[in-house]
Amino acid sequence: MNEEIKQRLQKKEIWQRGFYMILFMCIYGFSNFLIISIFFFQYVTLILTGQTNVLLLGFSKNLGAYIHQIIIFLSFNSDQCPFPFSAWPNSISDIELIKDTNAND
Repeated sequence: MNEEIKQRLQKKEIWQRGFYMILFMCIYGFSNFLIISIFFFQYVTLILTGQTNVLLLGFSKNLGAYIHQIIIFLSFNSDQCPFPFSAWPNSISDIELIKDTNAND
């Protein structure tokens, strides 16, 4: 049994995954801080102007999708590394839907 563990510890992929996990834990922490800052900024903007910042809506939606990708990676539900090792999540069509919904209010 110790020989199996030794063989696993010598695999480059395991150490590489560990490095990426530490990297994405740091990025996750910063992203969480950023999304919380956006929540407060949007709330203050809503109070002052009566509406939210539409451009920030799109960015925060994509950031939420990015945080989701990080969680999926860190929980071993995916082997695909999130941005910058893959494309940044983009949901332009959903942003247009949000703009249309806000225009009707």
